[in-house]
Amino acid sequence: MPKLNDKYLRLASEFDNFRKRTAKEKLDLTATASENVIKDILPVFDDFERALQNMEKNGNEADLQGVTLIFNKLKDSLKKKGLEEIEAMDAEFNTDEHEALTMIPAPEEDKKGKVLDVIQKGYKLNGKVIRFARVVVGN
Repeated sequence: MPKLNDKYLRLASEFDNFRKRTAKEKLDLTATASENVIKDILPVFDDFERALQNMEKNGNEADLQGVTLIFNKLKDSLKKKGLEEIEAMDAEFNTDEHEALTMIPAPEEDKKGKVLDVIQKGYKLNGKVIRFARVVVGN
């Protein structure tokens, strides 16, 4: 009888662990389900930002306001889905978030090992890096 009780307790424990694991996997899956779609949108998002920068330099003010409004709506929508920009400029170089494309001599001693320029912004989706920030690092 004790053997049967022990088997029952082990089986119940295994089932409970299975239930917890699948619940966690389900949460992880829903948190990152939109990852592929958002990765596909990021290049368009980058182009949008560059277009806004050019419009600020030589564009019509009314057009600029309209496009800025649309851009902010897109940005807010992506933020609600869990997208956040990786702040890289002047940050300490971190291989978990940054990809160093080149290293240049640091203009000042305190800039060594820090990001001097951001070539392409990086993004996280619900805390997971989906695109590393491409940066220039001082050495």
